[in-house]
Amino acid sequence: MRLKHFKLSEFDSPDLPGSGEKMSKDFLKLLDKARSKADVPFKIGSGYRTPEHNKKVGGVPASSHMKGMAADISCRDDATRAKIIEALISVGFNRIGVAKTFIHVDNDPEKNANRIWLY
Repeated sequence: MRLKHFKLSEFDSPDLPGSGEKMSKDFLKLLDKARSKADVPFKIGSGYRTPEHNKKVGGVPASSHMKGMAADISCRDDATRAKIIEALISVGFNRIGVAKTFIHVDNDPEKNANRIWLY
């Protein structure tokens, strides 16, 4: 799969090199489109997670990261955060978590849509 703004390795679980390949292609296409719209870099802090890594970082048991349908985008300032969130929503993402240092986004169809939450 070819993406304009990302390499699959950016989504690797730290304990499993090459696991970025497990990411949902639909998720990645949408994220790549959002990155183009935001016109700011998206640094991926967490993409695919093995169950072991998910447990290690305190992820929820049914984490969308383990399905390859989620990413955490590092972000530390309000202006960039606003651009990223606006772009995510504009391309169709509707599950967004906002923390002080990152933005979680997923498109897991097994979870409630139209949610924005704080960490």
